[in-house]
Amino acid sequence: MTAPDYQTLMLPLLRIAADEQEHVVGEVVQELAEQFRLTPEDRKQLLPSGRQAAFDNRVGWARTYLAKAGLLESTGRGRFHITGRGLDVLTSPPSEINIGFLKRFPEFVEFQSASKKTESQPAAELETPEELLEVSYQNLRLSLAQELLERVKQCSPQFFEHLVVDLLVAMGYGGSRKDAGQAVGQSGDGGVDGIIKEDKLGLDIVYIQAKRWEAAVGRPTVQAFAGSLEGQRARKGVLITTSQFTAEAKDYVNRIEKKIILVGGEQLAQLMIDHDVGVADFATYHVKKLDLDYFGDGQ
Repeated sequence: MTAPDYQTLMLPLLRIAADEQEHVVGEVVQELAEQFRLTPEDRKQLLPSGRQAAFDNRVGWARTYLAKAGLLESTGRGRFHITGRGLDVLTSPPSEINIGFLKRFPEFVEFQSASKKTESQPAAELETPEELLEVSYQNLRLSLAQELLERVKQCSPQFFEHLVVDLLVAMGYGGSRKDAGQAVGQSGDGGVDGIIKEDKLGLDIVYIQAKRWEAAVGRPTVQAFAGSLEGQRARKGVLITTSQFTAEAKDYVNRIEKKIILVGGEQLAQLMIDHDVGVADFATYHVKKLDLDYFGDGQ
């Protein structure tokens, strides 16, 4: 039979996790394939990119959406288990779980509202194929950014330090990675503190502070950071957090003389994507258009 779509896979996937044990994605893919009696040929069907099996991709997206709704929770790389909310859903299970069903959970609604377009809106509403391509790209990027941020919050302080150094170097700060690694060190409270070159020549320095926090960062923390610039002989600073900043904190940095850039969790993840830190290319699509110059129409 033809491999089911990712929404059809949601309820069977949640039922597999109902034993409250930790599950590995690869094993679940095999179990679902057996449930739906897929043939080896069905399993070999690839995405248009040719980089991944279509069925594996659909199982992955089913898991992602269930996690966004709080029904599943990641426990590590390629591992997950069911949540209390997921168990509650299965006490009186619906006939199916789909995007419409998941909208009853505020976390999923927030996840969707962050996109320019959601799956519930038909492609026919889009004006051009280019717009559809762009919307799909942005949705994939949004999901990746949220996964990245979740993983960053789970990493150790030592790994977080390396991540901050890698990102700063990838963005052009700090000179070499060795220079940046020596300049940026642990603060001892789950964060990173240090001074880094603004450019490879070291014409100016930037004071860095990064915190793996869950709670929003308020004005007192930002104000203390501004004060610490004096002791570091720095006029510029970057405060990075895995959470977010309050409106008062943002207003404060706009009214002081020193230049302080606030980087919240969402922007941190986007910067990691932009500078290839913690991510790898999955597929590349080249969108081409007619070359009018070739046909002599461009003159």
